[in-house]
Amino acid sequence: MPDIRVLLVDDQELFRAGIARILDAQEGITVVGEAGDGADAVAAVDALSPDVVLMDVRMPIMDGVEATRQIFAPARLAGRETPVRVVVLTTFNLDDRAATAIRYGASGFLLKDATPAMLREAIHTVYAGNAVLAPADLAVLLDGQFRARKALPPGFDTLTEREREVLDAVARGLSNAEIAQAMFASESTVKTHLGAVLRKLGLRDRVQVVVFAHEHGLTS
Repeated sequence: MPDIRVLLVDDQELFRAGIARILDAQEGITVVGEAGDGADAVAAVDALSPDVVLMDVRMPIMDGVEATRQIFAPARLAGRETPVRVVVLTTFNLDDRAATAIRYGASGFLLKDATPAMLREAIHTVYAGNAVLAPADLAVLLDGQFRARKALPPGFDTLTEREREVLDAVARGLSNAEIAQAMFASESTVKTHLGAVLRKLGLRDRVQVVVFAHEHGLTS
């Protein structure tokens, strides 16, 4: 299995150097580049095609929120051969900017005082298409972000009853194994249903399913 390719983005060179040393010591992870602001980060993603981006929120020139928005712009996604995941780095728990970055496509956030083990686990987690914070915490983070609920897209009407059950379960934070147990189905069946949900709604991963559910008022 190839190493997970990581791009570090932070305006503090000393901080980047410390994270790079930590990650280079981890088996299965390779730091392929660094950037000191959001504009350079966007260019580096295009040039280096990293698997995971560790993105600081507050930076000069272009902050991490705008950089995340540009990284996940439809035109850039269409031209990218492999998926990229963004983990927002912040010094504040439940940061509004982190919430906005998640809406734009980030897979969650980490506090900058996270341990090396937490950092390693986060990289592997988002590489697999999952969120790096619990759905309950994500719900709190997104609370108030969607005061005006969006109308459901046409693709929602094409979801089967089982697919809607899977969407609801994922939005509530259940794993595939837990969903399978609740639905008296196999995990492979759940994965098939989830794949259909992602395809029909134009979503990339489980994190976007949670955001979609909040954005359209499908969660209590």
